[in-house]
Amino acid sequence: MRFTPIVGVVVGLALTVSACGGDDGGDDGGGGTAKQSTEAQLSGRGPITFVSGKDTSGNRQKQVDAWNKDHPNEQARIIELPESADQQREQMIQNAQTKSDAYTILNMDVVWTAEFAANRWLTDLPKSQFDVSAMLPPTVATAQYRDRLYAVPLNADGGLLYYRKDLLDAAGVKEAPKTWDEVWAACDKVTKTSEGKGVSCYAGQFDKYEGLTVNVSEVINGAGGSVVDASGKPTVNTPEAKKGLDVLVQAVKDGRIPKQAITFKEEEGRRYFESGKLLFHRQWPYQYALANKKGTSKVVDKFAVAPLPGVSGPGASTLGGHNLAISAFAKNKATAADFIKFITSEESQRADLLATSQAPPNAALYDDPELVKKFPYLPTLKASILGAKPRPIVVKYGDVTTAIQEETYNAITGKTPSDQALSSLQTKLGQLIQP
Repeated sequence: MRFTPIVGVVVGLALTVSACGGDDGGDDGGGGTAKQSTEAQLSGRGPITFVSGKDTSGNRQKQVDAWNKDHPNEQARIIELPESADQQREQMIQNAQTKSDAYTILNMDVVWTAEFAANRWLTDLPKSQFDVSAMLPPTVATAQYRDRLYAVPLNADGGLLYYRKDLLDAAGVKEAPKTWDEVWAACDKVTKTSEGKGVSCYAGQFDKYEGLTVNVSEVINGAGGSVVDASGKPTVNTPEAKKGLDVLVQAVKDGRIPKQAITFKEEEGRRYFESGKLLFHRQWPYQYALANKKGTSKVVDKFAVAPLPGVSGPGASTLGGHNLAISAFAKNKATAADFIKFITSEESQRADLLATSQAPPNAALYDDPELVKKFPYLPTLKASILGAKPRPIVVKYGDVTTAIQEETYNAITGKTPSDQALSSLQTKLGQLIQP
């Protein structure tokens, strides 16, 4: 949901959230009363729930089964929420607002931390118990709010350009495109070949949901623009932002993005790519293993991955991923803390990568020769994550992302001119993001 240096990501986080929400106590990293208070919150042992979006791999249940085998008195049970990130967030908020103990561990989009922590819906975690030093710095930054740890990274995520290498080879295109002009030129060549007949050019996540915020942010960043600057000030009403948004607007208009793609979330696009109907697909790493699964995919061994394109060179991914947090209203928090340590350990991350191709937070895994041999895209993915740009990190994130989705969807579908949509979005964001 994704090229700013690491320092830029961390500084942007600190500057933006400094103006958000109240201080709800916790581990100050220096011991004393605050540390004791935070650790004291992690009490109680017994059954827990693991609340997460739909697991398309089935591997998450295997990990829970492994935990349950060794913890007969502290069983974990998965509560599966809808595929849509927006619906997942809505159900988690409803649970928090009613102060229900039904949800124990929350598998959260990385951008929700500030909102949930500021509203006191999460239990802050003692840094002395959760060592995140081996994880990629941008992923750790997403798990913090006001320099306190409220979650632990479960998966990192960076956007990748999946492409049909066999079709590019047949059309004489020797390298993956680095710019949007090169993407469109490659499409034109492929569609003129017999192998490329009937194949659509490009798709991403363009339905009116969180994925659209991610995709729009990427094309804007890839054109030299931004949605918000490092201080959190909205900056969408600029020529650079318009140039980026117009990449999608024009591609829908001329058919290079097929009409049905404006209804695509991750899974719809994945199935379309795996059916052999799509040349280029902007997608997360999890697609790699599924697209190479014999019996269900028609593109096994026919595709490769590359960095996302930009206007004048490689683009910038939006920082995605998921963090695990403990609900402030949950019971058995000591068990929950141990479960989080178990499922985010390096051993578990390795197993998850091998089973699902999802991006691990642990930095060393990206340089492991055995893993790189099996997943050649890992160096590209690591660069994508380290250079990724975050979505606006604000307490009113739900309202912010809704505004982005509404205005840019109107532009992409031709309902509103792009300059008018961005001007309206600038006004809305200015009202929602207070200095």
